[in-house]
Amino acid sequence: MELLCAVIPPLLLLLYYYYRIPSAPSLMRLLFFFVLGAISGILALALEGVFETVANNVVDWERMQRVFPGVVVRQLIEVGPVEETCKLVAVIVPTYLFQPRYRFRPTSVFLFTIAVALGFTAQENWIYLSHDTAPIFERIISTPIHAMFSAPWGYVLAICISENISLYGYRQFLPAAWLNAVICHGLVNVLSMSDRYPIPLNLLNYGLFPFLLWMFWRLQQLLRRVQGELPIMLISGYTPKQRFQQRIKVLLALLLAGNALFGLFLLVKSLSLLNISQLFDRDVVSFILSRLLLNAGFGLVAWVIYTSLRRSARE
Repeated sequence: MELLCAVIPPLLLLLYYYYRIPSAPSLMRLLFFFVLGAISGILALALEGVFETVANNVVDWERMQRVFPGVVVRQLIEVGPVEETCKLVAVIVPTYLFQPRYRFRPTSVFLFTIAVALGFTAQENWIYLSHDTAPIFERIISTPIHAMFSAPWGYVLAICISENISLYGYRQFLPAAWLNAVICHGLVNVLSMSDRYPIPLNLLNYGLFPFLLWMFWRLQQLLRRVQGELPIMLISGYTPKQRFQQRIKVLLALLLAGNALFGLFLLVKSLSLLNISQLFDRDVVSFILSRLLLNAGFGLVAWVIYTSLRRSARE
């Protein structure tokens, strides 16, 4: 049961991208990279274990993880680099070997990155669910996160490989894209764990969903680019003042929409602790309706801001 719950959501998202993109590679090829992603997840888990064993011999690594700065350090020098490197290797090695024969399009390479990331997610889901350290709902909504982490270096690989850019080109662009993924990876993990700490650190948790929403937006923008489509414009002002005001509106829309999603997540999480009969209690129904209306209001305001920015850009 845990295996099915771990694998089915990433596979469904992979199928969505496969059918969404007309020039997608064959499904069997994507499934091949999906399996490679799961293998890379196992390798990353083993390497992290080795890292922590070595680190414990040098410093009191376990004790460091009890304080917030130690958590940040672990995410930035262990978890992020190891996991992003394992995913990168799972994409670049087979793609580089097969490229002379198949001449992959940019969309194919980018989809290989998504497939590897989703395979990595499936393996990670199975670890969490089999050890009962995370609820199924939480793992389902985190399905696209690894793909969002890896989007920057996936985009660079897509351009470099499909355009036969030299090794110098890789050295010039790939490290920066990899570092971007590592920082985003570590930051998301830190924000997601900040609720374990007292005020003011636990307030960082409110930045998690806006940041995830921005990363999802970036993934979609990069996907449009590799398909040869123009990115969706939100910042269209002609003067610095106009562009600054529009950036403030984008930030406000992300904060409102992200925390509307966060509010719905907390609502579902709290309701999951109740039995079915309690859900029909008058106070519980009133609580559900109030939270739904509140978060829907935040989401509606964010959508109005977004549509106004899109309308300004088209004009």
